[in-house]
Amino acid sequence: MSEKGFLYRNSLSIVLIMMMLACLTAQFFTGWNTHNAELAENGKALLSIGEYIYSGHFIQATFENWESEFLQMMLYIVLTVSLRQKGSSESKSLEKEEDVDKDPVPHPNAPWPVKKGGIWLKLYQHSLSLAFGVLFLASFSLHFYGSLKDFNEEQIAKNKPVTTAFHYISDSRFWFESFQNWQSEFLSVFSIVILSIWLREKGSPESKPVDMAHEETP
Repeated sequence: MSEKGFLYRNSLSIVLIMMMLACLTAQFFTGWNTHNAELAENGKALLSIGEYIYSGHFIQATFENWESEFLQMMLYIVLTVSLRQKGSSESKSLEKEEDVDKDPVPHPNAPWPVKKGGIWLKLYQHSLSLAFGVLFLASFSLHFYGSLKDFNEEQIAKNKPVTTAFHYISDSRFWFESFQNWQSEFLSVFSIVILSIWLREKGSPESKPVDMAHEETP
């Protein structure tokens, strides 16, 4: 693979999106089979592939997970601005100023908001966390929509009354779905922050150099 080729220069993002799409496809078909098995047990009509795409079961399951991932990334980006962890490869230095803390200086190759300045620069300085915030809110809303739809579909199948969005937002079922994912995301970030103090992975930018002292912060 050429070091100047497109695949080499973008291999990390390409592999990650392919893995994501493979898992999403597997989730879709296993979820479809699982949901249809539940419908069959209750003597209800099975869903086609096209119908399952718009079902509350699929929408809820998908965006429930996306929501927690985007929340994790947003908070991690914001918290690492000011918080530190001695010895962790995920932390900024405890003493010296980092390049990311320096005021942006316009130059010919700088992004256009840096050259423009003013409100555009202020927004651009926080654009990464803002983008993840928007993705989180969008996923949260779709998770809520899918969860409400799935709940009402179950209610209809049981010949019970459906509920409104106003009442469902305070229902423990919806928040249980969110909290069970949120806590796992925070645990995974905590794990890499702490484990990277003592453990190493040669060649990975997420690890400290193998010979660096445990207590030293990169």
